[in-house]
Amino acid sequence: MDTATVSPFEAIRHETADGTEYWSARELAPLLEYSRWENFRQAVDRAILACRNSAEAVADHFRETTKMVVVGSGAQRRVKDVHLSRYACYLVIQNGDPEKPAIALGQTYFAVQTRRAEQADELAGLTEAQRRIYTRYQLADNNEALSATARTAGVITPTDFAVFQNAGYRALYNGEDARAIHRRKGLQATQHILDHMGAEELGANLFRVTQAEAKIRREAIQGAPAATAAHAEVGRKVRDTIADLGGTMPEDLPTPAQSIPELERAERKRLAQGPQLGMFDTEDTPTDD
Repeated sequence: MDTATVSPFEAIRHETADGTEYWSARELAPLLEYSRWENFRQAVDRAILACRNSAEAVADHFRETTKMVVVGSGAQRRVKDVHLSRYACYLVIQNGDPEKPAIALGQTYFAVQTRRAEQADELAGLTEAQRRIYTRYQLADNNEALSATARTAGVITPTDFAVFQNAGYRALYNGEDARAIHRRKGLQATQHILDHMGAEELGANLFRVTQAEAKIRREAIQGAPAATAAHAEVGRKVRDTIADLGGTMPEDLPTPAQSIPELERAERKRLAQGPQLGMFDTEDTPTDD
């Protein structure tokens, strides 16, 4: 991968001899615009408390250690450090100073990466078709949550909603709105673009939707223009993260030959001949764009 496109957060990622990844709190602090370790340590301590309250094992995500640093005279001295898991980094950034622009960038990066890891566990062993169905239903649920949060923020009229939704698509798809995506995929008027996306493309949109909803709610954003701008900002940052990881942009991903409804019919037929899997036994089909 071109080092010029590597995220600064990815650039300071370390791995132990057994392949376990971690970040040094000492290296993360200046990236998040903290000049004093004492102030950053407060954010780490709040993150440890959040980890404990979420019933996660703190020792799995935060490891106290020391490191050697060069002081002004050129001599070295030992200072305290904390090795952070990816989830720990996410918690630290969530508990950081929201006024710092770097915090917003870090929130998007580690939220996306943490969710990617969670999805990898959830989708392990599923076929591409099952992954598409599974992610499509997640996206339908989270689109409803985003719409509800946007409505609370002041996105009220159908026109407001259309502008709001397309702002996220345009940012993620390099200028394409829902109609342009629909046209590029060669779909009929009654077909929904989300039903004609592969698992990877659906996943990119799921990240966009969940993070836009969280940002609008977390920051108590008010007014249709502000909510629309927030949706666009998240879409751009998700796109930037895909680029940082060397991924394929959503508009360049292939359109699957079969739609989600077609896959569901085939899956139900298959499951009728064997044990039922709960996540596919519903008769409801998501229809949102």
